[in-house]
Amino acid sequence: MGPLKGIKVLDLSRILAGPWATQLLADYGATVWKIERPKVGDDTRHWGPPFLKAPDGVDTAESAYYLSTNRGKQSIALDITTEAGQAAVRRLIAHADILVENFKVGGLAKYGLDYASLSAEYPRLIYCSITGFGQTGPDAELAGYDAMVQARGGLMSITGERDGLPGAGPQKVGVAVADLMAGMYAVSAILAALHHREKSGEGQQIDLGLLDTQVAWLANQNMNYLIGGEVPVRQGTAHPNIVPYQAMPTADGFLMLAVGNDRQFASCCEVLGLAPLAQDGRFATNRQRVKHREQLIPLLEESFRRKTTADWIRLLGAEQVPCGPINSIAEVFNDPQVLARGMRFDLDHPLAGRVPQVANPVHFSRTPIEYKGAPPLLGADTEAVLQALLEE
Repeated sequence: MGPLKGIKVLDLSRILAGPWATQLLADYGATVWKIERPKVGDDTRHWGPPFLKAPDGVDTAESAYYLSTNRGKQSIALDITTEAGQAAVRRLIAHADILVENFKVGGLAKYGLDYASLSAEYPRLIYCSITGFGQTGPDAELAGYDAMVQARGGLMSITGERDGLPGAGPQKVGVAVADLMAGMYAVSAILAALHHREKSGEGQQIDLGLLDTQVAWLANQNMNYLIGGEVPVRQGTAHPNIVPYQAMPTADGFLMLAVGNDRQFASCCEVLGLAPLAQDGRFATNRQRVKHREQLIPLLEESFRRKTTADWIRLLGAEQVPCGPINSIAEVFNDPQVLARGMRFDLDHPLAGRVPQVANPVHFSRTPIEYKGAPPLLGADTEAVLQALLEE
């Protein structure tokens, strides 16, 4: 059903960045063969608790982490350090359009499975290599992990509470965003390479480094430094370029206020009973509000503390001032909009009966996503897939 129906992907990756990319490709209709070490499998299979429970309440061997990023794939257990394993992988490559791997630079060359060894025999193969630091440069051979890339790539320097306030200090983001963004960049690059192959008949290698990815997606913070010359710092929930755009305390908690223009600011002030602030020369434009944020924010906070979060969301929403609750994960999955969009669903699972999943957010009008199966058990498809290739 999906737009990539008929495309075959050989997945030699593990952990998160590569598997995230190949799960997206599977969601879009591609056949994904996930190669795993016999008896051990993907490292994330062991990253728990929590583990999926069988109907009798006993833990299975399927970790929540692994289950988050491997649906729709077929698991093939092969030892690529052996000649037999390498031969089986090459049979799969002969039928594959795409290969995704995240071994250290040069790690697959000793098995004859690196791009240089394969490209002449399989010129149409799109070979995506995801590493910590890319295929070149002084640190190319080093291992790269998400947390250290968030740190080295600048993200932690702008994440966390401001210096001088309680809880100040650099923080990593609560999910492995360097890995996830690398997976997203990998998918877009693979689709671009498929388009190029459609026109030229040529495959190619994609060289993608976690550090490069982390640097690339700092977006406006990069340009704030490159254009403005000042090193960005941590601002808690506040925005470096827009004011007011941060969490505000209420009578019973917090809400996130996201005022994006001067009209919205004037409406916000009206609702708060602070209409004169919108005419104050210090606050009338965003440029001035950024300059005078230290004077403005305490005035807004004082008013926000007078009503509950729900009250403010209702009142500000009526005036089209963007704001929202700061939900826990449990509250997210009970949010009416999240429920209406079907972001949580279940798939059949051979050990647990059913396993919860989080939906792909993309909705195609002509080639809808069809979820082909739960994250597979280790080696569940080895015999069936290899036998089918022998019979072709």
